[in-house]
Parts: sequence; structure tokens; C-alpha cells
Amino acid sequence: MSVTIPNGLSSNEVEESRRKHGDNLITPPKKVSLWSIFLTKFEDPIIRILLVVVLLSIGIALVPMFTEGKSFADCDFAESLGILLAVILATGIGFWFEYDANKRFDILNQQQDDRLVKVKREGTILEINRREVVVGDIILLDTGDEVPADGLLLEAVRLKIDESCLTGEMLCSKTIDPSAFALDATYPSNTAMRGTKIMEGRAVLQVQKVGDATEYGKIAQKSTEIISEPTPLNKQLDKLAKRIAVLGYSLAAALFIMLFLKDIFIEKILPINDMASWFTYENLNRFLHYIMVSVTLIVVSVPEGLPMSVTLSLALSVRRMLKENNLVRKMHACETMGAATVICTDKTGTLTQNKMQVNQTFFKELDSQKLNDSVLSQLIKENMSANSTAHLDRSNLKELKPIGNPTEAALLLWLDGQGCDYTGLRAQTKILSQQPFSTETKYMASLVYSPVLKKHLVYLKGAPEIIIDKCQEIPYSEEVIQTLMGYQDQAMRTLAFAYKEIEVSETASSEQLAATLTQALTNLNFTFMGVLAIADPVRSEVPPAVQTCVNAGIQIKMITGDTSRTAVAIARQIGLWKEEDGERNHITGVDFEALSDEEVLERLSDIKIMMRARPADKQRMVSLLQQQGHIVAVTGDGTNDAPALHHANCGLSMGTGTAVAKEASDITLLDDSFNSITTAVKWGRSLYQNIQRFMWFQLIINMVALLIVFLGSMIGHEIPLTVTQMLWVNLIMDTFASAALASLPPNPAVMLQKPRDNNAFIISRKMLTNIIGIGAIFFIVLIALWYSFSDSEGNITPYHLSQFFTFFVMLQFWNLFNAKAYFTDKSAFTGLSKAPIFVLVALLILVGQVLIVEFGGTVFRTVPMELKDWLIIICTTSCVLWVGEIYRLFKRNLAKK
Repeated sequence: MSVTIPNGLSSNEVEESRRKHGDNLITPPKKVSLWSIFLTKFEDPIIRILLVVVLLSIGIALVPMFTEGKSFADCDFAESLGILLAVILATGIGFWFEYDANKRFDILNQQQDDRLVKVKREGTILEINRREVVVGDIILLDTGDEVPADGLLLEAVRLKIDESCLTGEMLCSKTIDPSAFALDATYPSNTAMRGTKIMEGRAVLQVQKVGDATEYGKIAQKSTEIISEPTPLNKQLDKLAKRIAVLGYSLAAALFIMLFLKDIFIEKILPINDMASWFTYENLNRFLHYIMVSVTLIVVSVPEGLPMSVTLSLALSVRRMLKENNLVRKMHACETMGAATVICTDKTGTLTQNKMQVNQTFFKELDSQKLNDSVLSQLIKENMSANSTAHLDRSNLKELKPIGNPTEAALLLWLDGQGCDYTGLRAQTKILSQQPFSTETKYMASLVYSPVLKKHLVYLKGAPEIIIDKCQEIPYSEEVIQTLMGYQDQAMRTLAFAYKEIEVSETASSEQLAATLTQALTNLNFTFMGVLAIADPVRSEVPPAVQTCVNAGIQIKMITGDTSRTAVAIARQIGLWKEEDGERNHITGVDFEALSDEEVLERLSDIKIMMRARPADKQRMVSLLQQQGHIVAVTGDGTNDAPALHHANCGLSMGTGTAVAKEASDITLLDDSFNSITTAVKWGRSLYQNIQRFMWFQLIINMVALLIVFLGSMIGHEIPLTVTQMLWVNLIMDTFASAALASLPPNPAVMLQKPRDNNAFIISRKMLTNIIGIGAIFFIVLIALWYSFSDSEGNITPYHLSQFFTFFVMLQFWNLFNAKAYFTDKSAFTGLSKAPIFVLVALLILVGQVLIVEFGGTVFRTVPMELKDWLIIICTTSCVLWVGEIYRLFKRNLAKK
């Protein structure tokens, strides 16, 4: 179908179009400033509580200035500075790791808008930068070119376009003939979209949309919409922060009231019948002291090390996941993957290799389907090499890159895999005339002089039904038909091959040779050679990875632009589609759009495949899954995947995917492997467990400290632990402990568990019972020790205070090993060789305690202890570990029964 190609825009028309429609540039996503990234770290609810606690502790430190006349320099700000240090470390480490990940991402994801395109303006063909294209421009496109903007095709010669970046389809036929339009095509057959690639043929395009107005641009903009949905971990920490705040303030208020009532009814210091006497300077000082003690209770109740634990766990996971090909851009994405209940994945490039390959062959007379020196083998080699327009780019020593028609390139890859050099064969075979593949004929033919038979041959390849009709009677035709049906049932693309000898005049012109080829194709006397099936193969690691996700209770939903037949075939290959599945388990994008939200929600859990899906369909599915309470992870590599990637709880792009997809994602899989998704889930679940372990460990410490402060204040004794000692226990040691527990390797057993209930509190009932029980035992033991060390007047010697302090720390030291084994029921010593950081931190805590006691002096209110006392305390407190080991051994034996 021929049309007249316009001469193109004039200079004035170009400027007018640019003024009216803008440049051909995609508005880049707004970069978040470093300051903004840093400030987001203060959105952590525990961090906010700590900031309030810092202000309260500063207020306590300033009290002596007003009650005792001390100078500012004499006030003790150690606690305030310690908590502030914890805040700075937690926010600083989180900021640095996220900044570092974004730097790596920018290097990975450089975009180029300076590619040259051929354009016709004022009747002249010239090359301009892609960004300079305007609406109305006439673009000339050849094989290998990327379409620079959306437009209407004015000419399409044997045109095939790779639309996988938008629809998932690798090869779409395009035409300007209305009678040949594909009615089920995602985009009209006479249009081409920005970002797609010309795989075969040539075209002339009149630009209709540029920049953000293109389909590519619309998707890019959707992928930058601000999503304010908090992560599952942030929701959990927010709940924890509120409960800690309520508990701390309630206990503080209760303590103040009890101390006040004690002065009225027990000490008789405040007479009820003379309330005016309450407001003396001495009583006001007492009230201020009560407020200070109550505020101290709030300070003690807050787990200062928790933000550090969360940050370290996330940071270490980010670094380790990078080694396993997961580039994490947003730290909380690590944990979010562990909470995922549904993974929505595209097909092309994620489940499949996005590379057409010969999957099966059926050449009846070819032994073991391996090419050899037989005549048939040599004819097959010649047919595939000479009767082709594709090439293989060998510039990359690690991988061959197909150029041209993907189907023809697959044949060349198959030849290469069998040790055949197609370039040599093509050079040796004299090609006299060719008739390229077209959608009308459905075959390609070449007239050649064959060095194999020393004769002129016509080689033919194409749709099996067409090629078979052109062949002489095939003795094994029924076997061929059954084989083809088997290939087609697997949604593979099939090709048949044939040849025939022909007489050609040595003096024939090119026109005569073309006529001879055309005449030969009308005669039905070709010799049938065989058939083969070509497919975009499933990645080898995908089926076991899908099964791992299913075992972990995660739903997999495949969303693709492919046809129903292809989608179901791939789903069957990866283990997603079962024999019992039927119509209710798959749906097209058009049918999905036609359903109301209520209808979709009723059917959503059954849908495994959505085919012929568009970007809006995928995004809608993600939103409705989230509406059902699911934590949704989305994988994809195309521009069409970007909106869903961005709106998902966690988006995972492929390292070789489009720039828009990677920009919209939270994690980039550098190896493009679906197996890396299961790695991310394993790390996320293990990370959450590590955070729970730390909470279990630290809340026991906080509970004991709370009870000691509360009881000590009630009975009128000074707290047996100084501010600096509490700083070591509640901050420094806990920071070390967070590093130890955060560094534990991922636990493979988490992949055999179902996803956690994301509405459940992070401190489970079992954990809470455990914390209260162990905390109560520690408290009773410490109170008994306190009283045994006290004289009749309640005083304790510095030596006994050092022993008390060491005993308290060593209880926590041994309990750290119990925390390591928590959730596993394994021995605390299992896997120690694989946790060097844990061992190092444990040694640092032990050595640090020795140094503090032996050399802390007045700063830590300690005196050196004798070796025998060290040994007695270490051995006595180690019962904490041995009791834990016996309990875990009992549980393991019980489980075996």
C-alpha cells in the first residue's frame, strides 16, 4: 500500500510545534535532596521518642542548677549526650547506606537522550538528536532503530517492532493496510510508540506525541507519583512507640502519685489538714525530685538501642544483598520483601530470557538431531545461514547479541551452538535472489548456488502449513503434524524448511533471477527437510524459585502482554499453572477492566495470570491486592511495569531493564534472576526476626531497669546503678548487641513458614510472656543480691557496687546467646563459626566490662575486683545460658517425638 511521504516541517513550523507541544524530553523524576533523605530518618517513631527523652534528660541534668545552686558546667549531661549519640548514629548510618545505594543506582541507570534519528524536513533528510524531535516531524526508521516518539505510520515495509518494553510482546507486525490490522493489538497496527525497537523492515513515521505526552512518558510520570504508604516495619514500630510512650508516661505518673501519697499517709510529711505548709522551699525541692525520678523512669523505659538495631540490620542486609545481586535503593525495602504476601511478575525478561532460541527440532533423517557432515546437515546449515537477514554481534566476548529478526537470529544461535560459523557458510553460498518474509506469504525464500550440491537451489523457510503445502508428498506427514501440534500446545513458534533444485541461466540478469525465484515458488515440488520450534525460554532458576515462594505461602501472579496460549504455557512450565486450573484462574486486560472493583476483589485470589495486560491493569491489580491487606511485591523490566513497580509495597526491577522501570523500583536485581527475589524474601524475613530478637533482649534489660528504679524510689534508696553505668548497659552494650544480632546470617528455615500477619504486633504474646518471666527472675535475683550487699542502713560499699554492676551486665551477656537462638530452638553455639561479628561483639562486651570495672574509677563508680570474684560472677550468671540450652534441647527432643 503506497502513500506519498510529506516533505516534512519547515524551520518555522518546527519552532511553532516546539512552542505548542514542547520538547521530546521525559521530565526526570525530582531528585530528593541529601538533606531530605537525612530528615526522613527522623520519621522513625522510636527516634522521635528518643528526641523527647533527650530534652527530658537535659531538663533533669539542669535541675541541680535551681535546687542546689550548681553551675552549668557541673551538671551531668552524660545520659543526654549518650542518647543523642545513639540518635545520630542510627540516623547517620541509615542516611549513608541509602545515599551510597542511590549513587550506585545512578551509575547503573544513566539515560541517553542524544541518540541520532533520521528526520525529513523541508524535503531534506538529516540527522538530529532525539530530544529535538517535534510533533509533525517525519521520521525514517530502519532495522535496529529505536522509535523516538509516538506516531502514525505513513509507510511500513515488512515491519516488525519489539514492543516488549510497553506490552511484553517481542515481535508485533505493523502495517498501514486497514484490512491487515490486528484487532486484539494493545496499540493500533498503524502506530509506533516511543521506546520500541524496529526488529525487521523499515518505516516512515509522522510524530503525533513527544516527551511526557507519549505512552512511554505517561508511564514514566505515573511511576514518580508520591506514595505515602508506610512500610510494614514502620507500622509495627509506630505501634511499639505508642505503647512504650503510654507505658513510660503511665508508670511515671503512677510513681509520682505514689511518692506523693507516701509523703501524706506514711511519712506524714505533708499534713492533709494544713495544705498551705506544703509549699515550702524544702517541699518544692522534694516535688521537683519526684518529677525528676518519674522522668528518669520514662528515660529508662525507652529502648535506646532499638533504632540502632533496626538501622544496622537494614544496613548490613543492604550490603550483603548487594553481594547476592540485589541492589537495594531504599533500606526498608529489605524488610518489606520479608512481609510480602503476593508477587506480581511480568513474563518477558523476568520469567523468560527475552531471547528467542530453538527449543526443539524434528529433522527426521538427522541422527540425534545433531548437525554432522551428512548432506542433509549441510543443506540445513546453508538454508539457515543463507536464507536469512539476521546477524550475531560478537563484540561482547561473553555473550552473542542477536541483530535483526529474533526468529532468524534464533536459528543462527542454534547453528553457533552446534559449532557452525554462519558467516563462513553465508559467504561461501552465492545468493542470487531473495524474497524476504512477509505477513502475506508467511515464508522467506532464497535462490542460491550451493557449494554442497554444486547446483542452484531454492531454499524455503516459514509457516509449516505453507511450506508443507509446497512440498512433494511426505511419507511421515502424520508424524510431522503430531509433532507440530505438540510444539503449538506449548505456545512455541514453529518453522518448516524445504528446498528444491532449479535450472538457472549463467547469464541471467537480477530481474530474470527474481522472476525465476517467483516462478519456482509457484511449483509444489519442494523437498521437505523438517520442522523446529522456537521459544523465549524460561530461565532455569525460575521453576524452583516459584516453588520456594509457594512453599513460603506467597502467591505468584503473572501479568503479561502476551496471548492466553503463550501465558498459560509459560505458567505451566514454571509450575504456576496446575491441571485443575481453568477459566477463573486467568483473565485478559480488557475483561479485567470491564469488571467492577467489587467483582475483581471477589475473584482476585483465584487469578494466576493476566494476559494482554496494559500498564493501568497491572497497577489496578496491585492497588486492589493492597486493599485486601496484601503486601505486594512487583517485578518487571519494561517501561510498562513502572507504575506498578512504583505503587507496590516493594518494586523489583531488572538490571537490564528500562531506565523508567529501574527508577520506579526499590530494589534492582542485577542478575535479572527471579531466584534473587526469593533471596530478598529470605533476607527480609530473617531481618525481621533479628529485630524481634533484639527487642526481646533489650526489653528484658529495660524491664529490669524499670523495676529497680521504681522499687528503689519507692523504698527510698538511691538507684544502685549510676547514670554512666546505665549508659553502658542501656546504650553502649545494647548497640553492640544490635550489631551482633543484626549480623546473624539469614535463616533458610524462614522460607518454610507462612508470611507473618502484618496486623499483628511486633511483640508477640509468646515474646511478651517470655520477657516478663525472664525479666521478673532477673529482677528478683538482683534485688536479693542488692539486699545481701546492703548493711543495716541500706548502704553498699564501692566493691559490692562493682560486683552488683558486673552481675547485672553478665546476666545480659549470657542472655545475648539466648537471643541468638531465639525462634530457632537450636543450640546457641550452632553456626557461631558463620557469625564472626557476633563472636567479636560478645568478646568486646566481656572485655569492655572488665576494663570499666578495673579502670573505670570515679567515672563509672567502680573499683577493681579480685579474680575469684570475676570467676564466681561469670560462672554463676552463665546459668542463664545453660538453662536456655536445656530448655531448647527439651523442645528439640519433644519435636522429634
